[in-house]
Amino acid sequence: MINKKLITTVLCLCPAFVSMTHAQDKLYPELFPLSDVQLLDGPFKHAQDLNRSVLLEYDVDRLLAPFLIEAGLKPKAEKFPNWPGLDGHVAGHYLSAMAMNYRAGDGEEFKRRMEYMLSELYKCQQANGDGYIGGIPNGKAGWKEIKKGNVGIIWKYWAPWYNLHKLYAGLRDAWLYADSELAKKMFLDYCDWGIGVISGLNDEQMEQMLNNEFGGMNEVFADAYQISGDTKYLDAAKRFSHKWLFESMRDGKDNLDNKHANTQVPKAVGYQRVAELSVQAKRSGDAVDYTRAAYFFWQTVTANRSLAFGGNSRREHFPDDADYLSYVDDREGPESCNTYNMLRLTEGLFRKDPKAAYADFYERALFNHILSTQHPVHGGYVYFTPARPAHYRVYSAPNEAMWCCVGTGMENHGKYGEFIYAHTGDSLYVNLFISSRLEWKKRRISLTQTTSFPNEGKTCLTITAKKSTKFPLFVRKPGWVGDGKVIITVNGKSIETTTAANSYYTINRKWKNGDVVEVQMPMNIRIEELKHHPEYIAIMRGPILLGANVGKENLNGLVASDHRWGHIAHGPLVSLFDTPMIIGDREKILQKLSQMKPVAGKPCTFTVPGLFEDKYAELELQPFASLHDCRYMIYWLSMSDSQYRSYQAEKKDAEKKRLQLDARTVDMVTCGEQQPEIDHNVKSNRSGTGNTHGAAWRKANNDGYFTYELSTNGKATLSLCVTYWGNENGNCRFSILINDQLLTNENLQNKWNSDKFMTVEYPIPTQMLKGKQQVSVTFKSQKGTTAGPIYSLRLLNQQWE
Repeated sequence: MINKKLITTVLCLCPAFVSMTHAQDKLYPELFPLSDVQLLDGPFKHAQDLNRSVLLEYDVDRLLAPFLIEAGLKPKAEKFPNWPGLDGHVAGHYLSAMAMNYRAGDGEEFKRRMEYMLSELYKCQQANGDGYIGGIPNGKAGWKEIKKGNVGIIWKYWAPWYNLHKLYAGLRDAWLYADSELAKKMFLDYCDWGIGVISGLNDEQMEQMLNNEFGGMNEVFADAYQISGDTKYLDAAKRFSHKWLFESMRDGKDNLDNKHANTQVPKAVGYQRVAELSVQAKRSGDAVDYTRAAYFFWQTVTANRSLAFGGNSRREHFPDDADYLSYVDDREGPESCNTYNMLRLTEGLFRKDPKAAYADFYERALFNHILSTQHPVHGGYVYFTPARPAHYRVYSAPNEAMWCCVGTGMENHGKYGEFIYAHTGDSLYVNLFISSRLEWKKRRISLTQTTSFPNEGKTCLTITAKKSTKFPLFVRKPGWVGDGKVIITVNGKSIETTTAANSYYTINRKWKNGDVVEVQMPMNIRIEELKHHPEYIAIMRGPILLGANVGKENLNGLVASDHRWGHIAHGPLVSLFDTPMIIGDREKILQKLSQMKPVAGKPCTFTVPGLFEDKYAELELQPFASLHDCRYMIYWLSMSDSQYRSYQAEKKDAEKKRLQLDARTVDMVTCGEQQPEIDHNVKSNRSGTGNTHGAAWRKANNDGYFTYELSTNGKATLSLCVTYWGNENGNCRFSILINDQLLTNENLQNKWNSDKFMTVEYPIPTQMLKGKQQVSVTFKSQKGTTAGPIYSLRLLNQQWE
């Protein structure tokens, strides 16, 4: 069990002592510094090495340009054009990646780049004169207005606190991983500037402002408290709690339906840090409340809102319970950033309470999602991982496509060594089965883990020590083992082990040089169903999701350009009825899976006789993380023969219409969802959003309006397709305008009297579109009336191409 007294003692260390320790010991004393964990040959070392090469291809001066421009200094290169309005956000991630890769070993070039970035950013901070460093276009004017109490102006910018948080984290990491005292000074000065912005805001103004995405600002202010010992930073962290989410999570209420997922996850990371550091501040009430909030959020997302590979969300939002089928319908699957942040939350919860359940989730998400988000040859990063059968992912290229998931991707593959091992007091935890060598300097021993996991279910731990030393070794009992028998030997002899309540095998002995621990774990096959939709199944071998390559046709935009929506795999969808099915009841399917046959020369790859129809008889199952540059299967439609016939009769026509609509779509907006609306430059007045009937919407009242900008792709024969609810009883009369010209007037009141979604297609006159690459679409109410609710809108080709 974790030594609570020890943690309290470590957390209460004075700042002067903290500043003399190294790497993660400064903030996370239970984790080993990256420099003390060396990856050995295997998929994670390959990913780390490849990522190091890719990182050095990025043009640092272009990353820095937005900061110099906003500080009134001359940039040394032009800034990147992608994602305008979020200028500068990737630079913070890159700074973190430089520090991490320097600490991970053999990283002088990473240190040189990190120090160069710090020197340039310091010039910007000095030129700004108040501690501020930002690349947000015209950001200074916005922050001045917010400081005055005009918090509504935050919606005129693209998530400005979220943007700044990336540089806050980068400066913290330059100190945390690379011992930069300059970064520490810049970080604390930056925090002081942030406190100045919010100091005059009352609680109501703070809550209004925090409705806008703000990343992990609560986390970095909590870190500033641990670095400095000054409670003003912990107070600031609490002000960034966002009561709407915090109070619900604290009270055990799930209010995440249809909410932008990666807006919420970093908040929970901050809750955990506030909880962890409230012990140091002797604020026991906060420690309890914030722990409850962080844990309930983690439990809710991992148990109820995650897919088989550990990712969550579709179209960047958590669906509600009535809409889980959208995971396999939609081309925009779980976002890489979400899993990056869920792993950070998992680490934090583990530090306080080292349970195997945390490491089980970490393993699932790391081996299946994070590892899969890097192309194994060119090293590009992935944004969305579609769960739709027979769809595919697209990848970034260096110095293009500056997405948020490029930023987190820069960090992901540089810190694989961070959670393999942990320690508390004299206890050593083995959390992950990854080939690596640990130098436990305090105990003057090293531990070498040799494994080909997950190709086979075993690992070998070898102790190297100058003299014998006694300590308990905790080896995780994986949750996926189930009732299977785990065999542990020490120096070739089977041993009796005890299993602690936290599900770790405990080996407590006096260890000597050359001691060898071998662990054998059965890699059982099991099926996991999509929540609420047992007709869709995923196949798991141990913690590994098995998928299949089902073709390479029409992989449009496989390596993305700088196009604003290049991160989405826009190639045509494949009909669910043209993908492999698994026919039979569960017992028969599991029986066939238990007889899978290894494919010679392909590790962890299998054929399954009789599982698929003849057309797919030789289909190979392999770890999802190894599938690239292809259309893939990870969720399979599975049912008995009679069920499938009924399902096909009921769903095939609807599936055909869905694919036809998708093929005609030039551009679309899901109204009321954060990212699609930002992507389409939403503007509004007297307008609001909400969720009913399992879907998000936007409406405008009493002479209000809302406007989106949609791409025409230069086409002049288009229709506007709008989705409404079919039973609106209010005074829903409004006008629809194209580029401020009237397209039509609409009245939804008692139009259908039907409790289902209805779509209306409005042909757009050619003269409204001719010569235009994009158009504005406005929904405008009259006095006393409502425009909408509108659930989605599309520009459609009027004819097939």
